[in-house]
Amino acid sequence: MIMKTIAFTLFLVLVQNVSSFTSVTTTPARTTGAIASANILRMSTATPESETTTGTNDYSQDDDETSLTSKGLLKRDRYVATNRFAVRKGKGAKFEARWANRKSRLSELDGFKYFHLMRRVTLNNEDGTTTYDEGDAKDGSNMGNYVSFTIWEKKSQFSAWRKGEAFKEAHGGTSIGAFMSTMISSALILKGPPRPAFYDGLLLQSTQPDDIPEAVDGWRNVVADGVTNLPTECFVACNQFYVTADNAAAFEQRWAKRESTLKECDGFVAFSMMRRDTGGKGHGVVPFDENSEPTYLSTTIWKDRAAFDAWREGSAFKKAHGTKPPSEQGGEEGEKPQGPPQPLWSKPPSPVFYEGTLVLSKAEGA
Repeated sequence: MIMKTIAFTLFLVLVQNVSSFTSVTTTPARTTGAIASANILRMSTATPESETTTGTNDYSQDDDETSLTSKGLLKRDRYVATNRFAVRKGKGAKFEARWANRKSRLSELDGFKYFHLMRRVTLNNEDGTTTYDEGDAKDGSNMGNYVSFTIWEKKSQFSAWRKGEAFKEAHGGTSIGAFMSTMISSALILKGPPRPAFYDGLLLQSTQPDDIPEAVDGWRNVVADGVTNLPTECFVACNQFYVTADNAAAFEQRWAKRESTLKECDGFVAFSMMRRDTGGKGHGVVPFDENSEPTYLSTTIWKDRAAFDAWREGSAFKKAHGTKPPSEQGGEEGEKPQGPPQPLWSKPPSPVFYEGTLVLSKAEGA
């Protein structure tokens, strides 16, 4: 009975949202059962709206950054697409298995640079271990306990993927049966729909990986039984910044001018200062609220937790964060040590940490 209720509910949701999923325009308030059925049947073969109007998939306008640079903001180096999930209690391994066993050719697509799926963790500094941060559905802190993270060379290439056949394949949309199966499975594993978030990747630093996980037809070939969590393949440290629009240019310039030696650190994989693309649109995107969500996210990917700890405890961390070793402090006699610059954010930054798995990367890195 429960499964029938879930299936019927998802069918109604599918009818209501099929236009946003396929870019096919429907008539919401007056859609009859016959029209709804026809739209559903058209889902797997629908042509993106941009293609029907222009005759070609041209998303080059997405790479126009005039509106950003005119405000003194930095040009993007990459485009980063994330999707935040609220995975139900005890369903983490099943969620990971769904990702591992999905059909995808992501690493073969134009513009793809890097991917991982990450689970949020709490650091246990006493013994150097981590604990999965499941969050609580009652206060909404479970949202984002898992996040998919993909780096694209250009925003236009991400747009082309999202409107193309590869996206449908990866999300079970090649047929009604496959899509409904995906939706029902999601309802049993997820608490509510995922929430996408898109970013302009600024100030990119990346190293060439020593070894690249093997991909078969564009996706990882790993054993995932839905019982045991997938092995950790990287460690991700983020800092969330709440910067208002009037301080954005100054905030970016401050980061652009700081000295970084990340590339010299053992185990460093990649860094990007991620600026929230508040104009990002798509299925599941909700209006951006700068009071509750960060406008910038510094994201550093490390080979493992040990590499992150070594950096955090070393001189490179202190130098990057404006703290000189005692031997270098002081100056002229009587001169007061220079204090840190005034903050440009509306509230203090907050760190968040993840363990990454299912890593995919180009040979040259992110």
